[in-house]
Amino acid sequence: MLKIKDSVAVITGGSGGIGKALAKYWIDNGGKVVIADIMEEALEQAKAELGGDTVSVLCDVTNEDDCGKLADTAIEKFGKINLIAPFAGIIMDGLMLSTDKKTGKVLKKMPLSKFQKVLDINLTGVFLTVRECAERMINNDCTGLICLVSSTGSLGTAGQINYSSTKAAMSAMPKVITAEFFRRGFADKIRCAAVAPGYVGTPMVKGMNQKALDGIVGKVPIGRLIEPEEVVSLVGEIYKNEAMAGETYFIHGGLRLGSEG
Repeated sequence: MLKIKDSVAVITGGSGGIGKALAKYWIDNGGKVVIADIMEEALEQAKAELGGDTVSVLCDVTNEDDCGKLADTAIEKFGKINLIAPFAGIIMDGLMLSTDKKTGKVLKKMPLSKFQKVLDINLTGVFLTVRECAERMINNDCTGLICLVSSTGSLGTAGQINYSSTKAAMSAMPKVITAEFFRRGFADKIRCAAVAPGYVGTPMVKGMNQKALDGIVGKVPIGRLIEPEEVVSLVGEIYKNEAMAGETYFIHGGLRLGSEG
């Protein structure tokens, strides 16, 4: 079993949502964190709120140099990386094709830019963060976990062809990375897994139109949103339990998507 105390977590999307909740969990359990985000003001505010051994790095996860700098900062400040948590992500929902209710003809299409931007941040950004941080983990003989964030959206949610595609990729990555590391002889030291939340009660979600929010909660068997603290608690357990590797672990309150996604 690994211990969180004195371990170092690198967390993108660390200024809010699940990323910030994970940083707080890590600090509260005696760990150290390097939080990264593209929003400078929110990042510095998060750093001030977290206190403890917290380092902040302004980082665009789609930029190779920024991701390299992020990984280097963790090594320079703390000498190791034990948890890679690439939690930066965006949602830009929309139908691939929107049709006219009267004629049934296509009125508009999802722009390529809207599809591509979600892939750039949610998929390419994760790849670059993991690649750069894992390189430093290997070269500095670190032990720990790469923890990705998938989603129930990975099962296919209407109106989220861009987002769902990236989250499906997150469900495949733990298997791929674990197999690669196994071939190279260090899968016992650096594991990879993913958590797949359902509807999480982040400030953004809780601030939705109440009628829409009630509709979301009505689909969840436990009758409420998943709290960010519940998601990060699962991340902590996966980190500590070294038998948990190469898999995606759902945390959705019993949610099952219907035929309409």
